[in-house]
Amino acid sequence: MFAAKRMDEKLTRVRQGTYTPKDFIIADAKDGDMALGTGTAGPELDADGQPTGRMRPLQVYRDGMERMLASGLIDIMLTSLSSAEYLTRKGVYNGSDVTAAVRLNDGSDIWHWRGANYKHLPTVPFRTARLDRVKPVADLGLYALTFFNDLDQDRRSLDAYAQFRDEAQAAGVRHFLEVFNPQFEVKTSGSDFATYNNDAIARCLAGVSSIDRPEFLKVVYNGPRATEELASYDPGNLIVGILGGASSTTRDTLEMVKQAEKYGARVALFGRKIFFAEDCEEIVRHMRLVIEEDVSSEEATKRYHDALQKKGIRSKKSLEDDLEVTDPSLKMGA
Repeated sequence: MFAAKRMDEKLTRVRQGTYTPKDFIIADAKDGDMALGTGTAGPELDADGQPTGRMRPLQVYRDGMERMLASGLIDIMLTSLSSAEYLTRKGVYNGSDVTAAVRLNDGSDIWHWRGANYKHLPTVPFRTARLDRVKPVADLGLYALTFFNDLDQDRRSLDAYAQFRDEAQAAGVRHFLEVFNPQFEVKTSGSDFATYNNDAIARCLAGVSSIDRPEFLKVVYNGPRATEELASYDPGNLIVGILGGASSTTRDTLEMVKQAEKYGARVALFGRKIFFAEDCEEIVRHMRLVIEEDVSSEEATKRYHDALQKKGIRSKKSLEDDLEVTDPSLKMGA
């Protein structure tokens, strides 16, 4: 049995309607090796910050996991099964109140290694991690779906999800549900995609027992209206979390967390926006600042740059450039 962690305590308060901003859940999503192969840790840089043409080893990625776990800033660490086993062998989770989570499926729409072209095709359901191998290191994992408004495709995905739920319940493994936006245009006649996606999510879970339901969702931030609609639909049973997507400006990262929480999200699961920040711990610390202390994303970005300067860390962008809001979905709620 796994002892209750900080994540469980926060989810209980969210479900009971006693949520406060200090209950906002942050997950560090370091499961990129399930998608990127040897490019997971990103390019090696020389002393001038220029790429050397080589990729950094996986150990760099795992060292980042250990630092984040030690920081006390996150509630969930999401990794591949192989990384979860590595961290467990090292005893990193011993005495920790961070929940270990494992990516439980890796459909073809996350096969993003160099030269791959799968993202332009509908997802082929696929699972690598065996649940009986997951259970010794984590009792929580991520399962991902994508809806394409294609009957045969979506039925195959939902059938695979139903089979997974049966196996997960039997294995004693909980899950949260990630729902991507397709990476190419999907026509949704008479509706925008975000509305279609909200309905698809709510409908696919309507017939799922409380025993088998996901602990929470991980979805794309599709703007304030879509987030508020989904978060207010069934808040005791359908807790909304947002995924971070590609790294961009610091202001984008902090504004996304700020807006998502304002419109009802209670979880943020960020990968590249954390790992490729100049200082992973500082960016999460400032994510907490905008939620827990109601600091504006503009002010928090300035404080982040101040923190980097004090640590002698060179920022990737000038403060002026890093203060830009570039994500179109964020401009809807600005």
